[in-house]
Amino acid sequence: MLKKWTRRRLFALSLAIAGTFNTVYAAPEPAGYELVSPAQPTHDVNKIEVIEFFWYGCPHCFDFEPTLAKWLKTMPKNVEFIRQPAVFSDLWGKHAKAYYTAEALGVVDKIHADFFNTLQVKKEHLETEEQLSKFFVAHGVSAADFKATYNSFPVDMKVRQGAATAARYGVTGVPAIIINGKYKTSGPVAGSHEKIIEVLDRLIAQETAAQK
Repeated sequence: MLKKWTRRRLFALSLAIAGTFNTVYAAPEPAGYELVSPAQPTHDVNKIEVIEFFWYGCPHCFDFEPTLAKWLKTMPKNVEFIRQPAVFSDLWGKHAKAYYTAEALGVVDKIHADFFNTLQVKKEHLETEEQLSKFFVAHGVSAADFKATYNSFPVDMKVRQGAATAARYGVTGVPAIIINGKYKTSGPVAGSHEKIIEVLDRLIAQETAAQK
């Protein structure tokens, strides 16, 4: 008979292995998406709304970014694309605040890809206001403009709202894509980053036909 401590170790190991297969190797959903329940209202009923939930510190979001960026260049004209930084911790909140600061200053296109690159490739820290200020200044924003915007009420409110937005859509991980307030897909659900785009295009076409 196995000793008690050995049985406990084997049991713990089996749980760890099971968890790995459930989170990494789980089979994707047959449809490639899940329903958002309840469905959420969109900003413009005349558009097909696509929301990307992301975090700059997420390696999967970083890997997905080139695929998404390529899609954005050819997305249908009736699509409204919205980036939504997820806020699941204090650090995520700081990065969300940096994104909303860039949005308010009109420099998202200048900083978005490099923010990912600075964290994921260069392995530099972008956490404190001082570190973030230096990053923005390096991208053409004055230190005064950054400070005023970063500490502004509108930016703070967007971060607070962002923390609740993910819960409304049932988002628990990133990257995640919401289509027209009704459908949710991601790498594990669709099967791969490329499959996400396939699901996205299919649901956009479906929603476009429904609008007509």
